[in-house]
Amino acid sequence: MIRKFVGAVAAALAVLAGLWLMIAPFALGTQPEDADWTNATQSEFFAGLGVAVVGLAGAIAFVLAIREELIVRGLVVPKQRPEPEPEPVPVAAAQQASSAELATLLAPLVEALREDLHPTSRTGEHRQNGKTSLVGVEENR
Repeated sequence: MIRKFVGAVAAALAVLAGLWLMIAPFALGTQPEDADWTNATQSEFFAGLGVAVVGLAGAIAFVLAIREELIVRGLVVPKQRPEPEPEPVPVAAAQQASSAELATLLAPLVEALREDLHPTSRTGEHRQNGKTSLVGVEENR
């Protein structure tokens, strides 16, 4: 655990050293104002950028290793992410009816609509639900 902590501190110091290398030519006045960057400035800046990036990657790695060590020891409890709720199954997929069953269910509605559209075709008798001619037609298909 101590080694990981020392590694994280060293990586953080490397980030700071890289940042210093990046700003040193400007802070110390070795780069003239309002002029193109000299070769020395470019070398120091990009070397500092490289050192800072490597130090940052090292610091992140050491911090993650320390966190993992604390979880293993039981000193840190990670947050549990809520599990996504399962998507509801569509009714059509859950209950697939055959065309004959569907015709049986819809036949009284079709006959009632047909009677409403053609009121003169009635002979005075009332339609009996469930006993329609369409069911026989659908089953013969």
